[in-house]
Amino acid sequence: MKIGLRGHHLLCLLGYRGMGYSAQFCENMTAVYETLRSKPDTMIRVVLGPDDLCAAYPQDQEPHCENRTVYQRDAEIVERLGLAVGMERSWADICARVAEQVTPGDIGHLCATCKWEPYGVCADGVRLIGSGEALPPVPPRKE
Repeated sequence: MKIGLRGHHLLCLLGYRGMGYSAQFCENMTAVYETLRSKPDTMIRVVLGPDDLCAAYPQDQEPHCENRTVYQRDAEIVERLGLAVGMERSWADICARVAEQVTPGDIGHLCATCKWEPYGVCADGVRLIGSGEALPPVPPRKE
């Protein structure tokens, strides 16, 4: 199994705690997150633009997957991690790169325009990875 992820989703997944744009989006993101959490040898292909997470973005909401700011965030994060579009690396390798190259304080800058950044979950995910701790299971979804 190989999962295609755009640059900023490499960090988003670290902070995923069950919040998202819709139930369908959360189901997809939870499936990807739990796969990576339980099978860190899963291969990730770094892609340009919409990826396997964007595929479940709700049709009835204003799309942002093609916004210039999102592409800029992708490029900055890919470069920061020493990756390039088209590269394939294991999730464990990507987490090791995050631990070496990103601090929790970097999230405020790297993800300044993201609506999820103020929740602090992504910075917490980076903190966990940096300290060698495991990412937590996704909490049960409240309907």
